[in-house]
Amino acid sequence: MTSWNPHDYQRRAMQMMLDQGAVGLFLDPGLGKTSVCLGALKVLKNHGYFKKALIVAPIRPMYSTWPAEVYKWDEFNEYTYVVLHGGDKEARLREDVELYFINPEGLKWLASQSGLPDFDTLIVDESTKFKDTRTLRFKALKKLLPTFRRRWILTGTPVPNGLMDLFGQIYILDRGRALGQYVTHFKNEFFMQKGWSKWDWVPVPGAFERVVDKISPLVMQLSAEEYLTMPELVFHDVPVTLPPETMVTYKAVEDDFIAMVGEGALVAANAAAAGTKCRQIANGAVYVGEGSDRVWHEMHDAKLDALEDLLEELNGHSVLLLYEFRHDYERLCKRFPHAVDLKSGDISETIRRFNSGDISLLIGHPASMGHGLNLQGNCHHVIWFGITWNLEYYDQSIARVYRQGQSATIVRVYHLVAKETKDEDVLAVLTKKDRTQQDLLSAITAFRRNNLGQSH
Repeated sequence: MTSWNPHDYQRRAMQMMLDQGAVGLFLDPGLGKTSVCLGALKVLKNHGYFKKALIVAPIRPMYSTWPAEVYKWDEFNEYTYVVLHGGDKEARLREDVELYFINPEGLKWLASQSGLPDFDTLIVDESTKFKDTRTLRFKALKKLLPTFRRRWILTGTPVPNGLMDLFGQIYILDRGRALGQYVTHFKNEFFMQKGWSKWDWVPVPGAFERVVDKISPLVMQLSAEEYLTMPELVFHDVPVTLPPETMVTYKAVEDDFIAMVGEGALVAANAAAAGTKCRQIANGAVYVGEGSDRVWHEMHDAKLDALEDLLEELNGHSVLLLYEFRHDYERLCKRFPHAVDLKSGDISETIRRFNSGDISLLIGHPASMGHGLNLQGNCHHVIWFGITWNLEYYDQSIARVYRQGQSATIVRVYHLVAKETKDEDVLAVLTKKDRTQQDLLSAITAFRRNNLGQSH
């Protein structure tokens, strides 16, 4: 164990956390958000202002990242903690410790318990898990919010789908003071419906600036590129031409929601379902049938061939390969039998072998790659076989490799893009979402410098 010596940007973040009761830290991966929180708690503890914290985090960070930080530094290894997960969580809840870790799905159970510990601090790691106020996890946490005197939220991707994602996260901090008590009021004030869909809301003119003005006093944004020596991040689109017969089927599903596949009919119930089917076809296979009768039908090998060519060009360098659909995974494993599934066996051992170079091709789904994984030890190539719509999954998956400790000067991200398909639309949407997110983070940084007089 060694002594923790915070950087200047970490000291600024800690000072904000000490100065006010509600703070959102929008920190890029690698900036030490866990140690910043533990450091702030230590200062509060030394002055008698902290006794017990509830730390809400996804499963992997809850079990590995947070406890690892506690043991890593001399300043923090005095903390006592329990993990509220598994069959004995009721007994663990009654233990007299300082840190109580729980995953978002466990909050419904916690809110139903009587005689809770006297929590004074709430830390929500990856607060975008609470962007949807209709979820049980948000409703359970909302019930608990009055318990805490201090509330901190942490994320590097606060608006993966646009400004609407902010309401639930900011509510955790101030219980509705900045953006309103109810999400319906937030929508009506800052958004308008577009077209006939009740789900399609866009910001009204001036909404972006007004929202930034309201939330900036609560939030600090820290960018890895600004404070760390980071490698260059380079993106490559690898165009893939689908066979003519596949494009005929693709266009039929896209235009008419129905096509013949093999000996059966492929039917999409609506435009959204048709879009999903089209993305599957672009990758090389498509699901046919429903429920237990559902099977996948192979359409082409164009993307597999393009991937094989790309891997040959990379000449044995370690690669993180990301897929979208289950049939993608099965076809990838068949074509590349040396690929290792992240979830196969002991995850920690798999990560160790990948970082040491014993595994050259690591395959995973972006939903399981997002948090608590450090894969930068020997890898600086990321390939998207199927591209996710989810900006948070997209950014966080890349951040497993593009992060502090990466020794390469360039990290390369490759998109296998089927030409004239939804792949092109997905990339366009991701770019638009990322622009909104980067604009928000930049505006928050500018606000703090200009209005609060903080130095760069």
